[in-house]
Amino acid sequence: MLKSMTGYGRSRQSIDGYDITVEIKSVNNKTLDVSVKLPRAYTFAEERIKPFLLSSGVYRGKIDVNISVVVPQTEMQELSLDSDYAGRYISALKSLRDEFGLPDDITTMKVAENRDIFTIANKEDDLESDWERIKTVLTEAVSKYDAARAAEGARLVADVKQKLANISSIVDEIEAQSGDAVKEYEARLMKKLKEALAEVGASVDESRVITECAIFADRVATDEETVRLRSHIKAFNETLDGEGPAGRNLDFWCQEMNREANTTGSKAQNVNITANVVAIKCEIEKIREQIQNIE
Repeated sequence: MLKSMTGYGRSRQSIDGYDITVEIKSVNNKTLDVSVKLPRAYTFAEERIKPFLLSSGVYRGKIDVNISVVVPQTEMQELSLDSDYAGRYISALKSLRDEFGLPDDITTMKVAENRDIFTIANKEDDLESDWERIKTVLTEAVSKYDAARAAEGARLVADVKQKLANISSIVDEIEAQSGDAVKEYEARLMKKLKEALAEVGASVDESRVITECAIFADRVATDEETVRLRSHIKAFNETLDGEGPAGRNLDFWCQEMNREANTTGSKAQNVNITANVVAIKCEIEKIREQIQNIE
């Protein structure tokens, strides 16, 4: 099943007294771009998030992962002040106050609202325990996120399949109209020749007319293009029914379908065929917009 690159998942759990919340949201992107926001005491876990997402089957998208951790009261005794960070933070607040003429409300409690000025002195052997707790909540958030991507992907696939069916129907019309175009040309040619030769009392050389029509038919024939269009539609549907990332492959098939539509349009000698080529290209453009969100 193909998945969308747009999704959202959230999980909140209390583990060993730690209140952990993980929120994941994403939009489409050419590559996997992961941005992680963590409490400063848990920044060690940032480098583990992207590999975890990859191992969970997330391959493309611009993904924001926000993780908050509220430690239990029993851990508060390890709380300490990051004096260097706090000093720089207060200095920045004063610069903000002075530059914009803001009220001076820089108080201890105001500064303490920034939880990053405090650190928890984790022991080295506690890091794995911290990661396991985060990973437990992250796993559930990713599961919900993945389900949302799958649901959106199913909607996109259904919509694209409908548009491919529309294109296939239009191709049927073009094939029917191509034969009519040759008949219309033959009728026009015969009429003009009869009118011109009647003035000099000559008759039409029907074998010559047949030859001219054969040359015309070969010049305007679109059967090769429509056969290739049907082949591309078939390949497109097979890719939609496949597994794993397919966005780039689908973009390739869009290009190939558009190429055949352009060639058909350049050969068209019938206003109805031209109109149908335009309709095909409109459907292809709609498909192209949709698949930009498919992983």
